[in-house]
Amino acid sequence: MAKMRAGVVGLGCRGYVLLETILATDDADIVAVCDVYEDRVQRAKDKVKEISGKTPEGFTDFNEMIEKGGIDAMYIASSWCEHIHMAIDCMEHGIAVAMEVGGACDIDECWKLVRTYEKTKVPFMLMENCCFDRFELLSTALVRSGKLGEVVHCHGAYGHDLRDEVLGGHVNRHYRLENYLYRNCENYPTHEVGPIAKILNINRGNRLLSLVSVASKSAGLECFSYSDKNPDKSLAGTRFAQGDIVNTIITCAGGETISIKLDTNLPRYYSREFTVRGTKGLCNQEADMIFLEEKVNVHEFFEPSDTIRKYMGNATSEYADYLPDVWKNITDRERELGHGGMDYIMFKQFFRALKEGTEMPVDVYDAAAWMCITALSEQSVAMGGAPQAIPDFTGGKWVTRPHKDVIELPKV
Repeated sequence: MAKMRAGVVGLGCRGYVLLETILATDDADIVAVCDVYEDRVQRAKDKVKEISGKTPEGFTDFNEMIEKGGIDAMYIASSWCEHIHMAIDCMEHGIAVAMEVGGACDIDECWKLVRTYEKTKVPFMLMENCCFDRFELLSTALVRSGKLGEVVHCHGAYGHDLRDEVLGGHVNRHYRLENYLYRNCENYPTHEVGPIAKILNINRGNRLLSLVSVASKSAGLECFSYSDKNPDKSLAGTRFAQGDIVNTIITCAGGETISIKLDTNLPRYYSREFTVRGTKGLCNQEADMIFLEEKVNVHEFFEPSDTIRKYMGNATSEYADYLPDVWKNITDRERELGHGGMDYIMFKQFFRALKEGTEMPVDVYDAAAWMCITALSEQSVAMGGAPQAIPDFTGGKWVTRPHKDVIELPKV
């Protein structure tokens, strides 16, 4: 089959880095690149030519890019608030969409995204790479096998010290700065909630019902603004609306609860804190640990450090059979193509679904349900943690839609 003709819009850090990943899949040629900054366009053109020997057409106007035609699939890596609008424009022009993650600015745009897909039926995928990571898929396979029993609660976080990135927004032309200046919400929910939603069969036999969000005070960024590490001294003393830590609790139709945490404004190590709790055990990503009642004495230790010391890393050493083949057979080269391999796996699944005409692993209903958390959390925080109803973007179809994992899992 001929290669797809791919376009890429948004050529900052994420969009630029994944040019190589897209080309490495050998499923697509990058024929067009777009960014509002001409220097980024030129750098991307040079990168694509260096890798493939072919120079893509460059644009600084997205509308001009899609009106010209000749693009089969568009990877959207622009600023958060442009994602959905660009995805809608692409679908209306018959261009398949691979849309990067981020939160929605309001609920209405989530509905517009869903309705555009339902009207056009143009393929759409939310590129939530964490759904394809090793530990998340291993945990999903354990859940599907029944090893964890009935899942009761899941937790996740976006724990990532982004103080220098946020304060460097003007210097590096990064959109996070304005969002942190003026909004107070769970602004990046999908890394946490995406893999959890897949485990809980959200939109496929289960759905998200409601959420409550509360935010701490905002102190970390202002404090950092006085530091020698602040890349933009003009922002010294600036007050930010964004709370340093935002906690959100979500209820599900199946009775499960989900807790997610945004934690980007204080000194910390990187972690998504992915945790699955079931009636027979738990999965804990931070310790790379599987803790099953059938194999351990739950009262063995009273010091958490002793438990972690004994079982840390056993997910890798003892439960590798639960990894899907794409992780068992991953090459060193594929690991280099973004976040240890999950970016490459994600793009391979996107192009596979596109070529075979099958359902996308992370579809438009997933995108709407996960992204709307940002807008709803903003309302909840502003109202002192008041509950917010999460819309059913499937229009009731969640009751009968069949279960579907993002990738084929082993049956152990």
